Amino acid sequence: MKLRQTIVLSALTALTAVSLSSAVYAAPTVPNRPQTTMTEITTRDFTTFKVPESVKLYHVSFSNQYGMEVVGYLFVPKDLKGKAKAIVIGHPMGASKEQAASNYGAALAEHGFVTLAVDQQFWGESSGYPRHAISPDLYAEAFSAAVDFLGTRNFVNRNKIGILGICGSGSFVISAAKIDPRMKAVATVSMYNIGEMRRSGIRNSVSLEQRKKVIADAAEQRYSDFTGGDQVLVGGSPFKVDEKSPATRQHSYAFYRDRGKFIPKGEKWEENTRSDKASNVKFMNFYPFNDIETISPRPMMFVMGEKAHSRPFTQDAYAKAAEPKKLVEVKGAGHFDLYDKPEYMPINQLVEFFDKSLN
Repeated sequence: MKLRQTIVLSALTALTAVSLSSAVYAAPTVPNRPQTTMTEITTRDFTTFKVPESVKLYHVSFSNQYGMEVVGYLFVPKDLKGKAKAIVIGHPMGASKEQAASNYGAALAEHGFVTLAVDQQFWGESSGYPRHAISPDLYAEAFSAAVDFLGTRNFVNRNKIGILGICGSGSFVISAAKIDPRMKAVATVSMYNIGEMRRSGIRNSVSLEQRKKVIADAAEQRYSDFTGGDQVLVGGSPFKVDEKSPATRQHSYAFYRDRGKFIPKGEKWEENTRSDKASNVKFMNFYPFNDIETISPRPMMFVMGEKAHSRPFTQDAYAKAAEPKKLVEVKGAGHFDLYDKPEYMPINQLVEFFDKSLN
C-alpha cells in the first residue's frame, strides 16, 4: 500500500512538473494561424482616398488572438528615420478600410506617423463568417491585434502607439483601450455609441417595445440560420433617397453611394454596409462608456461636427471620461463631413494631440 502511494505521488509530481514547465516555456500554437504579411502597393489609383508621394503604402495581414486574419493598409513616411510613433485607425461601422480610415491614415502619415487602417472582423478583407456579423468584442480585439503587429515592427516604437476610431469604431477603440494599456492615446471622430444607438436610437427614438421586437425577430432568425436558410441583412446606408428624405439619410447616401462608394471584393451591391440580422443584437449588450474613466491617465480626444446628429454620443463620452481629455468641435461640419472632406477633417488637431500624447 505504501509503495502504491509512493508511485501515485511520484506520478502526480511528475505531471505537475510537466504542466508547470509547459505553462512557462511552451510557445502558443494555433492551428492554421494566418501568416503575417507586408507587401508594398505601388499603384495610386484608389477612388476613395489619395496616397501622397511622400508616403509608402503596404497591404498587410496578421492574426488576432483567436487565429482570425485581420487585413489593413499600412502607411509609412518615405523619409522615416528611427522608430516612429504609430496610430491604428478604425473605419465607420458598416464600411471598410478604404472608407474614411485610409483618408486619415494617408493624411497622418504625411505628418510623420506610421498609420494602420484595418478592416474589422467580418468586414472588407478581414476574415470571419457570416459576413457582416456583429461582435463588439472581436471588433475591439482587432485594435489590440493591430498593436501586436505594429509593436513587433522594427520601425515602430511600441511604447508610442495610439488609436483613432471613426463613427462606430470610436466606441470600439474605447472598449479596446480600457483593457489594453499599450494604447497610449485615444481619439474619436464623429463617434457613435453603437450599443446605445441600437438599444434606444438617436435621442431615445426607439422604445423598449420596439427594442424587444428587434431582439425577438433576431432570435427567431437564428433557427433559419442554423438550418441553412438564407442570411438576412438589416440596416445600412439607404440605396435611394429624395428631397423628402431625412437629412441624415441624404448625407449617408452622399457618402456611401457616391463620393465614398466602395464595394469590397466578393460583396454584392445590395449587401453593402448592411449587418447580419441574427447577430446584430449583440450590440444590445455593448456598453463602451462603462468604466471609460479607467483609461486615464492616458489622454483622450473627442472630435464632433457642429451640425452632427451624433453629437450626443461624443458629449456623453467626454462627460464620463477622466482627465486628461479634450473636446473638439469642427465648425459647420456634419457627421459624414468629417469622414473625408479635407476642409473638415481635423488633421492638425489630431497631429498635435498624438504628437504630444505619444511623447
